[in-house]
Amino acid sequence: MRSRFQPLGSRRFPSRTVAAWLIGLYAAIGAANVQASDASHPAVVELFQSQGCSSCPPANGNVNALSQRADVLALSFAVTYWDRLGWKDTFAKPQFTERQWQYARAMRQQDVYTPQVVVNGRVKGVGADAGEIVDLISRADRGASGPAVTISGGSAEIGAAAAPASAADVWLVRYDPRTLDVEVKHGENAGKTLPHKNIVREMVRLGSWSGQAEHFSLPTDNSGLGDAILVQTIGAGPILAAAKR
Repeated sequence: MRSRFQPLGSRRFPSRTVAAWLIGLYAAIGAANVQASDASHPAVVELFQSQGCSSCPPANGNVNALSQRADVLALSFAVTYWDRLGWKDTFAKPQFTERQWQYARAMRQQDVYTPQVVVNGRVKGVGADAGEIVDLISRADRGASGPAVTISGGSAEIGAAAAPASAADVWLVRYDPRTLDVEVKHGENAGKTLPHKNIVREMVRLGSWSGQAEHFSLPTDNSGLGDAILVQTIGAGPILAAAKR
């Protein structure tokens, strides 16, 4: 078995500028015109990537484009297992690497790799092709039958709904909605400036949900980050509902 902290399964693409990738990727996603059920039940698209991975810029471009949709919650998680190979990702945290490994165990895969997208905790893919993400969103149950989730002021409300087979975790995800340009000076992307959007900075477990209405107070935060709530089956299982602001 390969080492946990090695970059696994990374794919290489012909050398192009990041700008050229973004033009094509934005156009592809716009043409696809795929809608989640509605803005109240956004499709959750999680990207696992690293600034040290030469295959990641196309997937980053796809997620950057999707982040503009009201009916999609796009989240970018920077993982740590590329950090020792010439460039340390400026956003990576061990917690995010562990989240990807939780998905790997839940989906019975032997390794983790970058880039990887997971949609609603149910289906996975590479994410370097815009059409692939469109297909994953169309295949994933968007959680319209899950509980209603609202974020208002300093609290989150989870509505009552049919109880899941097992209890679900309620997660607060704090992410940066700005486009952040990172100049990479070493490693596989040396010399490139990579744009990142909806970079996850923090995940906090608020509690659990088992079918009854729940109220959660949110930690005070004045950082200007965006907030999202995920109601997710324990063990990185299916995401039952989500909301963002």
